[in-house]
Amino acid sequence: MQMVRDQQLDGLRAVAVTMVLYAHFFAADGSHWGHLGVRLFFVLSGFLITRLLLDARDTARFEPATALKSFYARRALRIFPPYFAVLAAVFFLDLERSKEVMAWHALYLSNFWYALQNEWTPWVLCHTWSLSIEEQFYLVWPLIVLLVPRRSVAGVCIGVIVCSLAYRFYWPLTGTPSLARDLLPPASMDALAVGALLAARPSWRVCWPAWAKLSWMPFSLASLASLVLVWSKPVAMSPVVAWFAWICLEVLPLLPLAMLVGGCSKGIGGLAGRLVALSPLAALGRISYGVYLFHAVVLALVVQAQPFIPVNVSDQGAGRFVVAGSLTLMLASVSWLFFEKPLNGLKRHFPYIRSDGGAGAAVAIPGAGRDEALQPQNLR
Repeated sequence: MQMVRDQQLDGLRAVAVTMVLYAHFFAADGSHWGHLGVRLFFVLSGFLITRLLLDARDTARFEPATALKSFYARRALRIFPPYFAVLAAVFFLDLERSKEVMAWHALYLSNFWYALQNEWTPWVLCHTWSLSIEEQFYLVWPLIVLLVPRRSVAGVCIGVIVCSLAYRFYWPLTGTPSLARDLLPPASMDALAVGALLAARPSWRVCWPAWAKLSWMPFSLASLASLVLVWSKPVAMSPVVAWFAWICLEVLPLLPLAMLVGGCSKGIGGLAGRLVALSPLAALGRISYGVYLFHAVVLALVVQAQPFIPVNVSDQGAGRFVVAGSLTLMLASVSWLFFEKPLNGLKRHFPYIRSDGGAGAAVAIPGAGRDEALQPQNLR
């Protein structure tokens, strides 16, 4: 059953990163699909990281210092090597004159850079905004999960969600929306905290509360209607209508996404469960960090090589999706097999809990082998 659950969560990662590729490679105006994919990544990240830390905390020999050291070491092994390899490639190729702003990306402040500029320049690194938000989240969240009273973790999650919603409802007072509305940390803390709340309330994954059972279908339909409205733009939308549609796209999908993650975490049965656990989807989910990380750089290089490519890759469409998508998958696969996976093996030196038998003996934590599999590949 554990393998089924792992495959289903990998399948969700595959769905999320496919939304990003669709938005950047195929759709003429598919940014909202990509952003929804990022939101799914955030819910996954908040859930899996919080569950892992709570599992460590609930063991008899829990030590906050050991758990914190191991958490940050394991995150660094999973995230930093491919991330800084991409930054180095962009730097030496000087794609879109990225050298001038590389320090912002190296310090995981990409979201602040794009918010301050209020434009996606340089585009080749724009997807790093979500990776920056995750790293900013990880600086603080482990301290909260491991140090506040155990019974208070769920309450903290709810407080973070409320603050994030207040941030969203503040924006109509600011006039014209800017990128800061979506890129500053409060704009994404709700999705991360919803996933964390799902981990803090394990009973919900066994039997959802009545309000969730009653709400998920209306929320899903309203989210889909808003997505179609914003995507197709059948009529000109006033600022108030546009803001309302944006709220629907940001907030209403959180419950269906959380229920989807919660269901897959314990294993969904039937046709839906078999589909999300398909081997090709699971394989794509395992390399989804690389796919997300590399796809914009691959696209920039493919567009430069347009004179040598017989199909149109300069514009969004089928040609770009097939060529850039295939190259991205190949590069991510090679990176996973020969670069990321060997480095992941080093995480065994950083157990969350050590046994009384010596410094090197670790107590197994359920799911610890999967904790960093879900770096939210960036999607706008």
